[in-house]
Amino acid sequence: MHPHNGLRSIPRILAGVALTLGTVAATGFVAVAPAAATSAHTPATVIQKITGVGSPNNTYGRWNLKATDLGILWDNNAGQTMALFGDTFGDAWIGPGGGAFGAGDLNWRSNVLLRSTDTNLADGMSFASAVTAADGRAREILPGLHQPDNTGEVTKIPTAGIAVGNRQYVSFMSVRHWGVPGQWTTNYAKLAYSDDNGNTWSTTNTPVWNNPSFTDQFQMHAFERRDGYLYVFGTPSGRSGSIRLARVPEAQILTQSAWQYWNGGAWVTNNLAAATPIVGAPAAELSVRYDAYSGRWLMMYLSGEDIILRTATSPTGPWSGAQTVAGSADYPGLYGGYIHPWSSGGNIYFAMSQWDPYNVYLMKIRINTAGQIIDPNLMGDPSFERGALNGSGTGGFWACKGNCGLDNGYWGYTGVRNGYARYNSGWHDLHQTVPVTANTNYQLSGFLRTSPNSDNGFFGVRGTNDVVIAEANFRAVGAWTRFTVNFNSGSRTAVTVFGGVWTDHGDIWIQLDDFSLTRV
Repeated sequence: MHPHNGLRSIPRILAGVALTLGTVAATGFVAVAPAAATSAHTPATVIQKITGVGSPNNTYGRWNLKATDLGILWDNNAGQTMALFGDTFGDAWIGPGGGAFGAGDLNWRSNVLLRSTDTNLADGMSFASAVTAADGRAREILPGLHQPDNTGEVTKIPTAGIAVGNRQYVSFMSVRHWGVPGQWTTNYAKLAYSDDNGNTWSTTNTPVWNNPSFTDQFQMHAFERRDGYLYVFGTPSGRSGSIRLARVPEAQILTQSAWQYWNGGAWVTNNLAAATPIVGAPAAELSVRYDAYSGRWLMMYLSGEDIILRTATSPTGPWSGAQTVAGSADYPGLYGGYIHPWSSGGNIYFAMSQWDPYNVYLMKIRINTAGQIIDPNLMGDPSFERGALNGSGTGGFWACKGNCGLDNGYWGYTGVRNGYARYNSGWHDLHQTVPVTANTNYQLSGFLRTSPNSDNGFFGVRGTNDVVIAEANFRAVGAWTRFTVNFNSGSRTAVTVFGGVWTDHGDIWIQLDDFSLTRV
C-alpha cells in the first residue's frame, strides 16, 4: 500500500508535487504524504535495496517494477521465499512517493509476486523469478478494479501470505478510499489461494470480512502456523487500530465458520465480535513469526511513526513492551517491517518500505534468546536524514575534513538526503566519532558512489588520533555499492568512522549513505 505515511501500496498524490496522471486521474488514484519523523534511534542495519532502479535485482529492467512497496515474505514449502508487493509502477513513475508520475506507460499493478531462493541474506536478497504476463512484465496476481477513489475499489492490497502444504494463501484488502495520512477505508478483506506456486489464484468461496460500516477489526492480517493451526493477527483499516487474534485449523482455512477468535480468556468459534485486543493501538502492517532461536513469537509492525518489535511466548500474549527497530527520523516515511521466514540464529531480516524512494529495502537486527534487540547500529544519523552536520549550529553527528555537506534531492540510497564530499585538491571526507567497547570485534558498513574520475578513495575507521585502524581503498564507484570493514577496537573506547577521497586532479566527489557500526 502506500497511502498513509507511505503505507503499502496505495496510490496517493503528494501535496505540492506536480503530476501528469493521464488515465490514472480518471481512476482516482490518491496519494498521501508521510507523517512527521520521531527522534527514535534506528538499531537496524540497511543490507540492500531489493526493488527498483539501482537495485542489484534490476527489477525495473527484468519485470518493469520501477517502484513498489511492502514485500510480504513467506516460505512456499518448496525452497523459495515468496515476496508479495503492493501497488507497483513502471516507466511513468518519477517519484518521490507512490503518486508522482510523468509521461509514458505507468503499468499500475495493485500487487505483484516475486520469488527468491537466496539463503545468504547477509549480503542481500536476490530474486529468481516473478509471476509474469506474456510480455515478461510482472503482472497482478489479484487484479484491482482501479476505480475512482471513494466510489468502488481503488486497489487490492496484500497484507499476509503463508503456505500450508503445497497451497499458498494470501490475504488482501479491497481499498475504497485513501484518506489523510494513516487513514483509509476498505470494502472488505478476503483470502485467496493458489495451487500452482502463485501463478493463478482463486477467491471463490473463500473467507471474507465485509466492512460496510468501516469498523471491521480484521481488515489487515498477519499469518503464522503453529501446532496445526493458522494464527491470524488482525487490525482494522488504517493505522490507528489495535491488534486482535484469530486461529483456524489448517485443514479448515477456507471454512469461515471454523475460525476461532480470542476473547482474552478463551477461543470463541465463528464470532468475530468476541475478539478483544491483545496489543493496543496504534498498529498497522503486521508481520508475525515464531522464532525457534528465542522460542518466542516476534511481532513487528508500524506503530505511530516507527517500526517496533514485541515478543511473547504465546500468540495470545502477554506481549512485551515495544522495542524500536527503525526510527522515522533516520528513514522518513518508513512502513512495513515484514520478517523474512529464513531469519535464524538471532539474525532477523525484514523488508522495510520507504515512501519517497517508494521502494523496499532488506534490513537486519539481532536479538538474544530473550527476544531483546542486541548489537544495534551504533551510528548516529546513519542515513544523513536528520539534516545537520557537526559545527553547523544544530548539533549533527557528522563532521567534515575539508569540504562536505548534505545532498537534499532524492539522490541517496534511502530517503531524501545523503552526505557528500567534493573539491579539486586535497583530502575531503565525512566522519563521525562513535563510542565503542574496548577489545571488541566490529563491522562497519556503508553505501558509496563517486564521480567517474575518482581514483583514490577510502572507507574505514581510525582512532581519535587519526591513525587508521582498518580501511577499504576504492577507485571510481558508479552505482551505490555497499562496503564493509571488520576491525577490533583494541584498547579504544571510541573510534572515528569515515569515508572520503583525494581530489588532486580535478573536480572529484563522493556520496555516502546508510552507515552501520555493529558488534560481530
